[in-house]
Amino acid sequence: MQNALEVQKLCKSYEGFALRNVSFMLPKGAVMGFVGENGAGKTTTIKSVLGLVRKDAGEISVLGGSIEDAAVRAKIGVVFDDLHLHKTLRIRQAAKIFPHLYEDWDAELFAEYINRFNLDAEKKIKDLSRGMRMKLSISVALSHHPDLLILDEPTAGLDPVVRDEVLEIFQDFMQDENHAILFSSHITSDIDKIADYLTFIHDGEILFSVPTDELLGEAGILKCSVEEAETLDAEREGLLRVRKNQFGCEILVRSKEQFRMSHPDAVIDPVTTESLMLFYARGEEA
Repeated sequence: MQNALEVQKLCKSYEGFALRNVSFMLPKGAVMGFVGENGAGKTTTIKSVLGLVRKDAGEISVLGGSIEDAAVRAKIGVVFDDLHLHKTLRIRQAAKIFPHLYEDWDAELFAEYINRFNLDAEKKIKDLSRGMRMKLSISVALSHHPDLLILDEPTAGLDPVVRDEVLEIFQDFMQDENHAILFSSHITSDIDKIADYLTFIHDGEILFSVPTDELLGEAGILKCSVEEAETLDAEREGLLRVRKNQFGCEILVRSKEQFRMSHPDAVIDPVTTESLMLFYARGEEA
């Protein structure tokens, strides 16, 4: 299986923050959820991939080539957390600019997305709500037939109904097995719905990058007292992370089914992307 994106040992330093040996691979035909707290390094990583910031070290391959290659850039659709167009432009005026920016611009497809999102072509960019600007940005990203979508908070500012519609559009995009999506979002429920891989960055470092089924499907959250937790063997029973609170302990277990074999009465809840983030960002090693 070919990779749409390969990041190897990416490093980038700023005053007070650094990406340290960030590495992950996004296969073609897959959606990767890219998650982490504010300031963890998601946007810096994305901007490094896109060549918008100069990396200090590391290797990045995009669609088998370099981001410096115009042919590679032409096959990438990008959505940032806001729209970078002149605020006085009307949507219909902006639409006349895009054919000069994208070699494979599809005006009919763009018009379809504008209608689907109920956007008024006469509206000026400055008069669009945050949600409307995001819809417009998504429409632009999809209307030049990209192979790779790089999305930084694409559903931010959208109500639940529109968010669901946007996720359906991304799923339609993924019907082509040569397509791929890198999806950075704080709305972890959206990640849970469509991601095939989950990559978690914390304080500039990748803590894990694995198929979602490996964690969300197999892992579980054991709820027990502090005293019960102290009787468990972390290595033998596959305990990964621990969070203590006033009611007892929550423990992330590698395999809920295996744990239940030896502890049939254990209370084990399912795992979500949000709970994983909390365990790795605020929990302790088991």
